[in-house]
Amino acid sequence: MASETAFAGGQARTTHRFARSGHGPGFWLLLWGVALAAEFGALVPVLFPSGAPVAAIDVAFRLIGGSFAACGLIAWRRRPDNHSGLLMTITGFAFFVSPLVSQLAWPPAQVVGLWLPDLWVLFFVLLVLTFLTGGRVRTAADRVLAGAVLLELAVLAPLFLLFSGVPGNSIAIWPHEGLAEIVDVAQRGTLLAAVTGTAVVVAVRWRSASTPGRRALAPGVAGAACLLLFGWLLVAQFLTGEKSMLLLWIGVCSLLTVPVAFLIGLLRSRLARGGLADLFRGMGTLRPDDLRGALAKALGDPDLEVGYATASGTYADLDGNSITLPGAGTSRSVAGVERDGSRVAVLVYDRSLDDDPELVEAVTAAATIALENQHLHTEARRRLAEVEHSRERIIAAGDAERRRIERNLHDGAQQGLVTLAMQLSLIQRQIRRDPTDAEQLVTSASDQLARSLAELRELARGIHPAALDQGLDVALEALATRSPVPTTVEYATGPRLPQPVEFAAYFVASEALANVAKHARAGVVTVRVRRDGPTAVVEIADDGIGGVDPTAGSGLRGLTDRVEALRGHLTVVSPAGGGTVVRAELPVRPAEATP
Repeated sequence: MASETAFAGGQARTTHRFARSGHGPGFWLLLWGVALAAEFGALVPVLFPSGAPVAAIDVAFRLIGGSFAACGLIAWRRRPDNHSGLLMTITGFAFFVSPLVSQLAWPPAQVVGLWLPDLWVLFFVLLVLTFLTGGRVRTAADRVLAGAVLLELAVLAPLFLLFSGVPGNSIAIWPHEGLAEIVDVAQRGTLLAAVTGTAVVVAVRWRSASTPGRRALAPGVAGAACLLLFGWLLVAQFLTGEKSMLLLWIGVCSLLTVPVAFLIGLLRSRLARGGLADLFRGMGTLRPDDLRGALAKALGDPDLEVGYATASGTYADLDGNSITLPGAGTSRSVAGVERDGSRVAVLVYDRSLDDDPELVEAVTAAATIALENQHLHTEARRRLAEVEHSRERIIAAGDAERRRIERNLHDGAQQGLVTLAMQLSLIQRQIRRDPTDAEQLVTSASDQLARSLAELRELARGIHPAALDQGLDVALEALATRSPVPTTVEYATGPRLPQPVEFAAYFVASEALANVAKHARAGVVTVRVRRDGPTAVVEIADDGIGGVDPTAGSGLRGLTDRVEALRGHLTVVSPAGGGTVVRAELPVRPAEATP
């Protein structure tokens, strides 16, 4: 039997998958052959009577064993991990014992036939009581009730034969009608108490069970009703001395059909696959608010809870309400939903569904797919929002840059050129009157022109760094030279990078060095540029005070936008007191590389 460990209440528990039978086809053919032979042997006296015609009720009663054996063999082979199928098979064979051995002329066989007509009751009681637990006795009530039937079979039935003078009883060592009647009453009373107790136990379990628990318990309820009817037959026969044919027919027909109910109950996961198909068909359009309801419908558990993992390690529903995971010994179980090796959610469902692991696993798989779809949709919406915000920031940055250029031109170069024009006009007038004085004015105008040109170059550097015309390494060396903090450049990329990548790398380094100079209080900075397969990696590391918040300033946000526009990734690692590392990973397609 295959098994896996699942999470429940912070502890590990084991759930069982449907296991394939370890028996070969020959084993099952043998059992089917034995069952058919036993059924035929039990029917021989009624199909080929030697005396008076046989009543129909006798024929129907002898078919009960075949019904239990056939349904039991099917269930046992399909669900070898569940002992209920085995109990059904044994119950069927137990029905055959008395009819078969009673046909033999051998005295011991006749005694066995008189001794064990109620043998099937023992295994049927066990089947009804333990159906929910897979045929495993787990409660004291189950043991007491099964023990009562065993007491009747092992003690009271042989004791009755010691005093009874019924035909074929060769062990009646002290025939005594009075004692035999007392023991017979004790037998009937014991069986009546056992079957009534079984019905009461099943009724109590039904009353306290949840909706899926009641559905799973339904075959047991049907079996308990059959046992209760059997008990009433015992009472009626004892009180009237006759058998009620109506009750007898109802009882026989019930026992003929109840194995089918048990079989359906054991194989109900296969019958639930239609609901799973509907669930998977609607997976693509399933909204988060509808997920719990769809999973609950597929499981048949209206109380199903879906808990989503939180950052604190707990679980909560969509409304944020905390979900407490059930522990051992409760009526609820837990199945984990994992994505990429991490538990992202849990399903809290009725424990009775643990007997149907295929259904639980299928619904858990559906939940995994649904949550993965939701994650992808959420990620797509997040990235779309980031793109929209990035576009807004780019537009705002472009507007701000145009205003800055306009202001710099107006306050700097434009004013300088206006002054220069005025000086040239003054020189034009002065040169006619006093050439010596005009020479001084020319010198002043020349200085003004040089300042204006310098301002224009500085302004142009922010638009398109001229140093990049000679390569990224030269441009970075120029940045390092101008940096007020001692800066080392380590450059190893092989062929030149594509122009967009070089621009992005240059501006990342420029912004990072500017931030170091303003805020880091660093003693040294290292700029590293290297190729890592199809990726260009730019790192700027300083030994400053650290503690940088990458979301606080517009500079780093702008760098993030620029890097992500090339489908790259920017990270900032800046522990307090541990310096700062700005790292940009920029994808480089081979066709884009520049020699």
